[in-house]
Amino acid sequence: MSKIPYTRNSPQNRPQRVSTDPLQPATHEGEFGSTEHPLLEDPDALAIRLAESEDFVRRNKNLLLGLLAVVVLAVVGGIGYYLWRSSQDEKAQTAMFQAVNYWEADSLNKAMKGDGQYDGLTTIASEYNGTKAGNLANFYAGVASLKQGKYQAAIDYLEDFSSNDLLVQARAYSLLGDANMELNKYKEAADFYDKAANYNANEYFSPEYLMKKATAQEMAKEYSGAVGTYDKIINDYEGAQQVNEARQLKARDEAMAGK
Repeated sequence: MSKIPYTRNSPQNRPQRVSTDPLQPATHEGEFGSTEHPLLEDPDALAIRLAESEDFVRRNKNLLLGLLAVVVLAVVGGIGYYLWRSSQDEKAQTAMFQAVNYWEADSLNKAMKGDGQYDGLTTIASEYNGTKAGNLANFYAGVASLKQGKYQAAIDYLEDFSSNDLLVQARAYSLLGDANMELNKYKEAADFYDKAANYNANEYFSPEYLMKKATAQEMAKEYSGAVGTYDKIINDYEGAQQVNEARQLKARDEAMAGK
């Protein structure tokens, strides 16, 4: 491929005329146009430019000072909010430490309500909303509520939880599916299991989440949908341990769908 020849008329070789107005772009002169650069070649032009700038500042002093004050307040406010959030998170982390100990020991009432000295998960999730600890408290409180049979509470907590960890977030979606299953909300459960399976899809967890989705579809008597879900396990996760069971259940649901 030939290159475009570089000539005196090439764009990169054309002289530029720079406007003294900073808001105006540079323009190109014609072949015989002036090559004068007013700011670099004419000291008077530079002096006029500086004088105009000083005049602008004098005429708009109050406006500029107001803008400066807004910027300073925004910066100071941002720093203050960051420091406040950090202190809140530290308090929440301290309370979380004891609550998680109770949670791991299966002392769910103390984990949720606290022990009189330290706040429980319920308080941490509500009073420290927006902090990392408050977010994590929603996850623990959701699981604890599931264990206690408080399924709607579990849904409320888990829906307020979010994580950048793909596996943890998928797990939260699956738990939301479990809570909805317990409330006989099979369609909602299937949707959450589907989210779990497709959130960072992988051969270790996705097949299990898809099996749960198929079960929810069967409970909703959506047998054709369940067949499709089993197909996905069989075709997309050939090495998964759930494949044989998926084949058997698929054959059963195909028969049910044909009735």
